[in-house]
Amino acid sequence: MSYLILVPTLRCNLACSYCQVSRVAERASGFDWSEETLNSVLEFIQALRVPRLKVEFQGGEPLLALSLLRRVREFCRANLAEVEFVICTNLQSISQEAFEFLSHADVTISTSFDGTQDLHRKQRMSSDEEMQGFLSNVRRFLARYGPNKLSALPTLDPECLPSADELLDGYFEWGMSSIFLRPVANYGFARKAHDAQVISDNWYQFHQEVVAEMIQRNFQRGTHFEDYYLSLCLRRMLRSDVNGHVDLRNPNLLGKDYIVIDYDGTFYPTDEARMLTRTGQIDLSVGHVSGGVDQNKLNTLNAYSSNFGDPDCDSCRHQAYCGRDVIDDLSRYGRIDLPRSETEFCKRHLYMFGLVEDLLQSPDPAVHHSLALWAGIPDWDPILSKVTQ
Repeated sequence: MSYLILVPTLRCNLACSYCQVSRVAERASGFDWSEETLNSVLEFIQALRVPRLKVEFQGGEPLLALSLLRRVREFCRANLAEVEFVICTNLQSISQEAFEFLSHADVTISTSFDGTQDLHRKQRMSSDEEMQGFLSNVRRFLARYGPNKLSALPTLDPECLPSADELLDGYFEWGMSSIFLRPVANYGFARKAHDAQVISDNWYQFHQEVVAEMIQRNFQRGTHFEDYYLSLCLRRMLRSDVNGHVDLRNPNLLGKDYIVIDYDGTFYPTDEARMLTRTGQIDLSVGHVSGGVDQNKLNTLNAYSSNFGDPDCDSCRHQAYCGRDVIDDLSRYGRIDLPRSETEFCKRHLYMFGLVEDLLQSPDPAVHHSLALWAGIPDWDPILSKVTQ
């Protein structure tokens, strides 16, 4: 176990329509860790007996439970040789105490930014004042620490997309170059307010336009823009040691090296599994922090964690670097036995790996320049895209 996702509260001070989690109102009661749950979490961490750990706080808005975050951090620092913390926050309302907590060297911040200020205001905020508060907090952190401490992920509605120029300009203004391009997910409140069951064709068209613009800017202006997930797919195809992103593991064993602990102490194998359970679609909990992980339930899920033996996957040229996501299948279809070629997971990755193949075969030096950046090598060697007929 090297990675924990902790949810000390479900309370939130925003009400985004495409929130992936079933958050509750900021002043709601009964949705924070109790003292008993907190102590059980600390006992669980101590029992791991690992030298290093990454702890990600999610919510809700975790900074609304700042005292709980402090106690976890103090305990981890005292009991682990190496620990790092990620705070997933909307940066909407940052007290001086929260700013001090976030300022420590072992803390990084993950927030959301939907590409342009107009879109972010429209889709997340209820007033101009809220938007100005968010922008002020972002600028405050960037001015103090630069972009390395702060990452910003967009959630993009395929029915309301910015242009490629607008999106990249918005991130360039903040000194950020790695963007995880992702459409609205089929979880939580998002599935009620948005049609995210199927990834639309206009999303894929938009994605190609953004990648093309990244390539031209990188070559002509010396920027280092990347779509994080496309770069990951490229490295998966070229290297055998890129195995950290769980969607692309094979087998994708759940509950092995990371796990989620919810606001009430319940274990979940992934954050998406927590979201499905919260919306009542299916119970994917795998135990409680006070009693331990339910290995039988995990074993049931993990029996279907590999793409080996699947007739569609076994005949696919991408099998070696693709994965399996049973949670996504359950979210979209309520079952995991559909032919793989009929699933959105398969369609999405056929597109992504196909795009990588097209780029690998391109004779364009601008494409080669970005491929080298994304692969993490000094220069592009044509042998990497050689194909034997």
